Amino acid sequence: MMDHATRVGNRLLAALPPADFALLAPHLRKVVLERDAVLVRSGDRIEHLLFPCGGAIAFIVDLPNGQTAATAVIGREGAIGLTLALGTSHSSVTVVVRVPGPVLQIPAAQFLSALGRSPAIASMAQIFTRSLLTQVQHVAACNALHSVEARMACWLLQIHDRANSSNPLPLTQETMSELLGVRRTTVTHVVRALRASRALKSNRRGQLEIDRPRLEAVSCECYKVMSRRIDRIVSRGAAGLIHAAPARDACQPPGNRLSRAGS
Repeated sequence: MMDHATRVGNRLLAALPPADFALLAPHLRKVVLERDAVLVRSGDRIEHLLFPCGGAIAFIVDLPNGQTAATAVIGREGAIGLTLALGTSHSSVTVVVRVPGPVLQIPAAQFLSALGRSPAIASMAQIFTRSLLTQVQHVAACNALHSVEARMACWLLQIHDRANSSNPLPLTQETMSELLGVRRTTVTHVVRALRASRALKSNRRGQLEIDRPRLEAVSCECYKVMSRRIDRIVSRGAAGLIHAAPARDACQPPGNRLSRAGS
């Protein structure tokens, strides 16, 4: 069994009250994800949920013509497959590891069993849904209003935040093309401009070394606004989980009807 939730690297799991975390703990298994691993493809059935404890994972939309674009990137503040709590059994996006790191994995069946007994776990799913929706909305606005250079800076900062300050970042130009939804020739041009401004210190094969202050100067306001809002949603939501109704015992029926009938 996993240790108490306070020792867990994932912010959502760590916020659960001990009794609620105990419903998940026996089924959690630590897995280290590899760079560029495809965790689930759009349309696939969700067989496991993953709670990142490090690294950065991108949600990618695949278009019929073969083009792709990222809609979100998550780390230890999020989860993969948590839409199961909303009644969705299949993934609407392709999920790809961009910066490797450890995750806690749990089979979907065990998660759903715990979900049915724990209001706190249900609230945890709502917290992540709100934070993910916030990010997707900002990304949509950013794609419509801001330059490719500013958008690339925003993505790089987000990934750097979730990669435990890993520098250089293990990102190829092909990866950045996929994240931004632009041609590789456009990425090459933007990388050259960022190097000229010294926001990128180097561009070794498959590696991007960043200068955070200069990159923040290049990025649009979306980075700071989005980061603050997501952190506020997760922090406030996590604080509120301690007030959730206690988890039900596996043998206790919903509503405890016998107790009410005898009162």
